[in-house]
Amino acid sequence: MDNEVTIIGAGLAGAEAAWQLARRGVRVRLYEMRPQKMTPAHGTALFAELVCSNSLRANGLENAVGLLKEEMRRLDSLIVAVADAVSVPAGGALAVDRALFAEEVTRRVSELPGVTVCREEVTALPAQGVVIVATGPLTSDALAEHIRQVTGEEALAFFDAAAPIVTAESVDMETAYWASRYDKGGADYLNCPMDETRYREFREALLAAEVHEEHLGLGAGEIAKRKVFEACMPIEVMAARGYETMAYGPLKPVGLKDPRSGRTPFAVMQLRKENVAGSLLNLVGFQTHLRWGEQERVFRMIPGLENAEFVRYGVMHRNTFLNAPRVLAGDCSLGGQPRIFFAGQITGVEGYVESAASGLMAGINARRRVLGLSALVFPECTALGGLARHLAGAPARDFQPMNVNYGLLPPLEERVKGKREKNLRIARRALAALEDFCRETVQEVE
Repeated sequence: MDNEVTIIGAGLAGAEAAWQLARRGVRVRLYEMRPQKMTPAHGTALFAELVCSNSLRANGLENAVGLLKEEMRRLDSLIVAVADAVSVPAGGALAVDRALFAEEVTRRVSELPGVTVCREEVTALPAQGVVIVATGPLTSDALAEHIRQVTGEEALAFFDAAAPIVTAESVDMETAYWASRYDKGGADYLNCPMDETRYREFREALLAAEVHEEHLGLGAGEIAKRKVFEACMPIEVMAARGYETMAYGPLKPVGLKDPRSGRTPFAVMQLRKENVAGSLLNLVGFQTHLRWGEQERVFRMIPGLENAEFVRYGVMHRNTFLNAPRVLAGDCSLGGQPRIFFAGQITGVEGYVESAASGLMAGINARRRVLGLSALVFPECTALGGLARHLAGAPARDFQPMNVNYGLLPPLEERVKGKREKNLRIARRALAALEDFCRETVQEVE
């Protein structure tokens, strides 16, 4: 088979797959349709543009996503290396300057020997050669239709939402205060406290506000009938679920005492730095599909945001993913056509880190397919292996996108008191297994 792999899509998964292939001597033809054809969520033509949040979530090994990032570091992940290099303070999380992150990923991939970048839309899967489809949740209509024809399965769809961004200088610092929950890490979040009266008024305004349904091509009331992934639930949908739902979710006040009063507010809205300079702030957990004028009106009811300057409004867009257990093999190749791999959110992994991880695994296995070798399956006790096992082995009838979590890994043989200690032991077991695995397969992995 020709020593070239075609990758469709230069998001986190596609960029990671290209890196893993090219540094192992495999030529790559990387297709990215932007800027010739944009998506409803992207704003640039850069690779690996983060469109929802600048956070790659927890860094500590007590969290499964922290373990996943550490495994990827040990396998020379491009995405994690760049994220580490352009990180911004975010307590125990790995957050990045989004512009610097995308610029650096684009530069490193474009400069790789053997990588050819093609700025054009792909509307059908290539008829020959090894292919990695990493088009993400916003796969173009033409290619999505061709994938449905090839797989014989209807792709599932759900709707995703992104949070607004405001300028830091427009936030009232007489009201807001910097702190991290329980003082963990640095004081990396700007907190806007609410008493119960303001919380109630804010919730009522959310429930009465108009949504921007025409952006989705939907009629009135249709959004309520569609599936929305829980981790990106629009704040107004969350408000409708119950009086205190937001206060137990993104507005949770625990561990965030107001240093001026010494008291814990009824609710707290947090803002996180969007760039290294700290001049832009993201409203944490405030994904929304409210009309833009309504966003300004309602969100300025939050104490400290009365004069907020919005540089990006929240948006909502369609996400598409395959019923992976029904159509994909354990290495994320297409059943019946093992030369075709899928990577990223289109497979049913959820989250930036998980998308990049699937691109890493697809890149490694696409090379093996080129060389005529069998698939490389990571140990099931690793986060990489657990994620792959979820895609291949979850119930097909009710398959839904999934973030990495310790429930995907086999339990410990011994009983351990305390969730944190248990998770740390699972992480240590995973990293030891990965080290042994890499030692045994050094010719393929290195």
